[in-house]
Amino acid sequence: MLKLLITGGTGSFGTAMLERVLKDSRFDEIRVFSRDEKKQHDMMQKYPSPKIKFLIGDVRLSDSVARAVEGVDYIFHAAALKHIPTGEFFPIEVVRTNILGTENVFAEARRAGVKKVVFLSTDKAVQPINAMGMTKAVAEKLMSAYAADNTNTIFCAVRYGNVMASRGSVIPLFVDQIKAGKSLTITNPEMTRFLLSLEDSISLVDLALHEAEQGNIFIRKAPATTIEILAKALIEIFGGKSKIRIIGTRKGEKIHETLATSSELATSEDFGNFFKIKTCNNHDYGSYVTRGNKVIFPGDFTSENTERLGQKETVRILLKLPFIKEALR
Repeated sequence: MLKLLITGGTGSFGTAMLERVLKDSRFDEIRVFSRDEKKQHDMMQKYPSPKIKFLIGDVRLSDSVARAVEGVDYIFHAAALKHIPTGEFFPIEVVRTNILGTENVFAEARRAGVKKVVFLSTDKAVQPINAMGMTKAVAEKLMSAYAADNTNTIFCAVRYGNVMASRGSVIPLFVDQIKAGKSLTITNPEMTRFLLSLEDSISLVDLALHEAEQGNIFIRKAPATTIEILAKALIEIFGGKSKIRIIGTRKGEKIHETLATSSELATSEDFGNFFKIKTCNNHDYGSYVTRGNKVIFPGDFTSENTERLGQKETVRILLKLPFIKEALR
């Protein structure tokens, strides 16, 4: 029987993954590790299972992480500071959680002999322009460096775009504005974003758990739409009369997001709905200094050049979301 640890386990991902692994008979213990005692209490009430063990702690503290990983077989490392303005105002705090906290998780996992660590990354880590994305990019490099040590612990990652209707995302904001009869505030009508369901993100992590090798990054492909189409689709769904008000691109935002760079794709494997990128360099300095490879750069995979959805297709996808179904009630 196996033991699983989910760091940041009270967030949107942790809650959804908990529901999935509770049905998996292979796991006899699931540890939910986070700083939020209120959310842990709420989860205790919702999921009264003897398989779940709730642990209060902080990835910033190595002794806290050490206690959490002891005897664990697998780790999903989801703990992170993700709010972009927070990162811009308090970058050192994001460094402490997203980089130093990740280092603690990786180091203690290796010490404890964990079988596999799956790190959750983001499209913001690719060609980053804000502190959150920069720290996630460094955390990916940490994963690759640990993988290069060829320990018994497998270090790998998944990378995907914003999950639709996740906490703090634009869909709940738009729904609240529609219900309040307010104008929908959009930054740039031509701005594009990937549309990924929580279920798809969970499936990608599950795939990495079973299939990822040392240093792999699994990248989930996804369609995209413009922010303007997304806003109009939500107005259509809720039958609102809200107008759209353009407020201008905010600091730390890109017009289009990038899920994979051309250099990554040049040496990746394409499996249809996801890419597998091999990052493990095994401390091969020659490939950085004295030699190179002849590769064809196909171009970046971005929210601008992926499959683009119109309003009709966007409405269809949104209506499948549990958040939208609940809001319509």
